[in-house]
Amino acid sequence: MDPKSEFTAEGGCTCRQVRYRLTSRPMFVHCCHCRWCQRETGTAFALNAMIEADRVELLAGQPERVDTPSLSGKGQKIWRCPGCRVAVWSNYAGFGEAVRFVRVGTLDNPDLLPPDIHIFTESKQPWVLLPPGTPAVAQYYKASEMWPKDSLARRAALIAAAAPPKA
Repeated sequence: MDPKSEFTAEGGCTCRQVRYRLTSRPMFVHCCHCRWCQRETGTAFALNAMIEADRVELLAGQPERVDTPSLSGKGQKIWRCPGCRVAVWSNYAGFGEAVRFVRVGTLDNPDLLPPDIHIFTESKQPWVLLPPGTPAVAQYYKASEMWPKDSLARRAALIAAAAPPKA
C-alpha cells in the first residue's frame, strides 16, 4: 500500500496564521528526552515526527526560520509562526531541508502520532513514566534496527537523492 494515500493530518500554530498538512505518515516519531530538547521546548521532552519536506504541504502563512545552536555543533533550524512564535517544525543537519521534524503537538489531533521510540532516556525527567511496549534507549539507536521497512526505503531514497552524481 502506498503510504502517501493512507494518511493525512493537519496542524498549525496557536494563532492559526501558519497551517500545514502532512500528506503521508511520517517515517518515524521520536520522543526525545535529552536536556537540549528540554531546554528548547521548556518541558520534559520534544515529540517530533520525521517526514520528507515534500510531504508537508503549507496551507497558510509562512513560518520564519530561527537558527539555533545544537549539541552536535551543526545547528538546528526551527521554523516558527511569525505571529505567535510557536515552533511548527525543525530541520537538523543530517538531512538538511529534505526532512522536517514536525512538532507533533502542533497537529490538530496529536493523538494520531504517538512515539515510535523514546530516545536519550538517560536524561529524562524522573517523574516521566515510559509506556511499556514502546522502545526506549538511553541515547540514540540505529535506524536499520528500529525503523519499519517502508520507512527505511523512504530514508534510502532521501540519501540517494542527496548523493553527488557518480562520475
